[in-house]
Amino acid sequence: MVAGALMSYGASTADFYRQAGIYVGRILKGAKPDDLPVVQPTKFELTINLKTAKAIGLTVPPLLLARADEVIE
Repeated sequence: MVAGALMSYGASTADFYRQAGIYVGRILKGAKPDDLPVVQPTKFELTINLKTAKAIGLTVPPLLLARADEVIE
C-alpha cells in the first residue's frame, strides 16, 4: 500500500494470521484438517494513501478519512 496505491479495503492481515495460528494449534492437538470449518474473514481494514491522492490531485473527504483504519501521509 505504501508503494503508491490510493486505497485498499480488505481482510485484516493480522486477523488472518491469528486465525491461521488457531488452526495450526487445533491440528497439533490432533484435529483432522478435514474436520475444521472454513472460516471467512470478519474484520476488514480501509487504508488511504494521502500522498498518492495529492499526487493525482484528488481530495479525500474528511468523513472518509475519519472512517479509515490507517491513513498514510
